[in-house]
Amino acid sequence: MEIKKGEVIIECRVGDITAQDGFDAVVNAANAYLAPGGGVAGAIHRKAGPELYEECKKLAPIKTGEAVITKGYNLPNPYVIHTLGPVYYRDEDPDKKLALCYKNCLKVAEKHKLSSIAFCAISTGAFGYPLKEAAEIAIRTVLDEIPNLKSIKKIRFVLYNQEVLSVFEKALKFLT
Repeated sequence: MEIKKGEVIIECRVGDITAQDGFDAVVNAANAYLAPGGGVAGAIHRKAGPELYEECKKLAPIKTGEAVITKGYNLPNPYVIHTLGPVYYRDEDPDKKLALCYKNCLKVAEKHKLSSIAFCAISTGAFGYPLKEAAEIAIRTVLDEIPNLKSIKKIRFVLYNQEVLSVFEKALKFLT
């Protein structure tokens, strides 16, 4: 599914976050130490190679909602934007912190004059965020930020299966 809001194209697709050809940056749902791990972080680090973690060590730790940028190394993308999502059942105000992740990733991309960014479904894996709620926060935050975007023209949500895609598509249809 794809929609155009102003000058920005927003799309939702099932796919592999490490295989987003043509995108300036992919977003890593990172841990505080930006270390390789499971899920998205593990996949990104495996594909990017060990140089990614060497660069990440200099930027860690990060706080929940914060976003930092590194090179993409062996990924098809020049950059990776790392953000620490909230742990749903542990963090206070997880909705505000999740929105901050998306907002800060977009701010970092804008600061570096990137034209495209591919997000994963931040915090919906091991961090336990309920999928429907997370999708609505992600889509709403991105839509709210569009008036502030100057360089970004394409935003993709790369989702790990058809079920997650369906939830994000419903949120996108509902909120636009």
